[in-house]
Amino acid sequence: MAKVAFIGLGVMGFPMAGHLVKQGHQVTVFNRSPQRAADWVKQYGGLSAASPKLAAMGQEIVFTCVGNDDDLRQVVLGDDGALAGMNAGSILVDHTTASADVAREIGAVLKAQDIGFLDAPISGGQAGAENGALTVMMGGELSQFEQVKPVIAAYSRCAELLGDVGAGQLTKMVNQICIAGVVQGLAEGLHFAKSAGLDGIKVVEVISKGAAQSWQMENRYQTMWQGKYDFGFAIDWMRKDLGIALDEARRNGSQLPLTALVDQFYADVQGMKGNRWDTSSLLARLEKNR
Repeated sequence: MAKVAFIGLGVMGFPMAGHLVKQGHQVTVFNRSPQRAADWVKQYGGLSAASPKLAAMGQEIVFTCVGNDDDLRQVVLGDDGALAGMNAGSILVDHTTASADVAREIGAVLKAQDIGFLDAPISGGQAGAENGALTVMMGGELSQFEQVKPVIAAYSRCAELLGDVGAGQLTKMVNQICIAGVVQGLAEGLHFAKSAGLDGIKVVEVISKGAAQSWQMENRYQTMWQGKYDFGFAIDWMRKDLGIALDEARRNGSQLPLTALVDQFYADVQGMKGNRWDTSSLLARLEKNR
């Protein structure tokens, strides 16, 4: 069993760190809100620390799962960041959805101090984190990946190495690009069904057995039909992710017209005060003027 730190106890990190304890790993956590860390310790046991530096001291693996590039820099490279407490030969695994640039930046700093780094964004949502069934997309060195994979298995059903540092973040961008188009298509289909006077639930029960099937359809059609959008990944976070993908596309010459359009549709939903609604709320935008 491994000695690990887990930094960032949001809706994803909280249960992920809990799965590590359940698998017998020694876990020390840090969260910027101390009460959140206290709640985690009360639920799962383990230890909490007053800073990322203290959490990382003496650990074999340090996991991070925070909000964005700046948050990541702060908890890793700041004065009390994890790097200040890590030993040579240890590994930092970052589950934040961030830019490939910040992954490469942090990877280079850690490598200079003989510390491993894997960028490892996740997919599967809150339910996947709670059920220990996340998909982990990773970039880094094969030897380090092989060291951490058995530990990550505590909360994942699939963990794959996609290339060098940064490849995990690039793969997550592909993931979000694909989701954006699928959710918009599902929203339009349900909107059309309602306008045509069809029973949307029955319609989806039929078409989901054919080529139209998708994870979004299977998991979101009922709540979308009911106009309920309090399930899963929030629009504010999706727009952050799509912004990262669009920025990267401008650099590498990719053409993402549908992604850019759906990003603007999400901006419209934010304008409806739907910032914390889940990504399936694209339907609410279409239904607004019915």
